[in-house]
Amino acid sequence: MSRTNIAERGRRVVRMERDALSEVEQRIGKAFVRAVELIAESHGRVIVTGVGKSGLIGRKIAATLTSTGTPATFLHPVESVHGDLGIVGSDDVAILLSKSGESDEMLPLVDHLKRFGVKTIAITGNDASTLARACDVSLDAWVKEEACPHDLAPTTSTIAALAIGDALAVALLEEKGFRREDFARIHPGGALGRKLLTLVSEVMVTEELPTMSADDTMRTAVVLLAERRGIAIAVDGSRCVLGVITAGDLTRLMERDEHVFGVRVSDVMTRTPKVARADELASAVVYRMETHGIMAMPVIDTDQRLVGVVHLHDLMRAGVA
Repeated sequence: MSRTNIAERGRRVVRMERDALSEVEQRIGKAFVRAVELIAESHGRVIVTGVGKSGLIGRKIAATLTSTGTPATFLHPVESVHGDLGIVGSDDVAILLSKSGESDEMLPLVDHLKRFGVKTIAITGNDASTLARACDVSLDAWVKEEACPHDLAPTTSTIAALAIGDALAVALLEEKGFRREDFARIHPGGALGRKLLTLVSEVMVTEELPTMSADDTMRTAVVLLAERRGIAIAVDGSRCVLGVITAGDLTRLMERDEHVFGVRVSDVMTRTPKVARADELASAVVYRMETHGIMAMPVIDTDQRLVGVVHLHDLMRAGVA
């Protein structure tokens, strides 16, 4: 088989799944709204269940819900009748996944959940199935065919169910007003947590700051630029920032004036420099630095006084950039 044919087979699968998702999108409507409302109004958690590939998709949906502010857990339908129903409470809402909607393992579980008073949401490829009719809400995950050439292996159908689960999680996130700060609190580990939690005050340099007077000459600024990593900051008697000189400013000055040492700092400095605040997210400062091509930035407090300098290299080492 040629490499071209292999690549075309891969493209065919992606194309079929893309087309299936387009159809699923068109079917999201009143039932979806009702499902979001059921979960948002619940005082319990979301119980997600399914068998086989639907079970694997269910685990991912439960994890996504939990990480976006909607507590959820996966319940295996077989294990549920052997004691695991003990995790279910009357305030819970259950999401049941089944392509056919006629799974022998799933249908008995619906009855048990209803005895607990649990509201139920089906995600199924058969909206006329027993599962769809038994649940309070049914979300249509029907697909025309699987991407498998024999129309057997769950491929398009699992993508459709997963997309509906993601849509529920994000709609709930917005309905509840879940903020990036909330997201950060439950994702403290790894690169994502660092980006969302690290403050400028945790990364900035606070000692031996490169400060000078606006009345100083560029000789002072050049020394500071060489010794303090490419930034020199003019401050007044209260340490309020008056202006900034960078290596770029020095280069431009040298291009037009051979005698730079005697030039006053006030004649060269940028009087409205970009600054950071000690209590803001470091990731926001990284964005401003990258947008404006800045390597270092003064850090000020609420009284506009200089309290530190933040360098892009330090932000990168901290895993924020």
